[in-house]
Amino acid sequence: MERIIIDILGWAGTILFLIAYGLVSSKKVEGDSWWYQGLNIVAGTLLIINTFYLRAYPSAGLNIAWVGIAVLTLGRKVWMKN
Repeated sequence: MERIIIDILGWAGTILFLIAYGLVSSKKVEGDSWWYQGLNIVAGTLLIINTFYLRAYPSAGLNIAWVGIAVLTLGRKVWMKN
């Protein structure tokens, strides 16, 4: 049962990444928008959980970096607003 939940989290993260990429590619959202970066944070977090569980550490590292970039982008956006 645990493995099924981990797989569902991984697939959900994959789908969210694809939705985010589709939105930015179709110019529905900007690359630094809260929607795009928020989807990247959620998707990356779900995939981090999945890849750590599966011991796929290179993929986990990529997703950690992806989430970090999204957090930094939104942090910069907040900083510049203030």
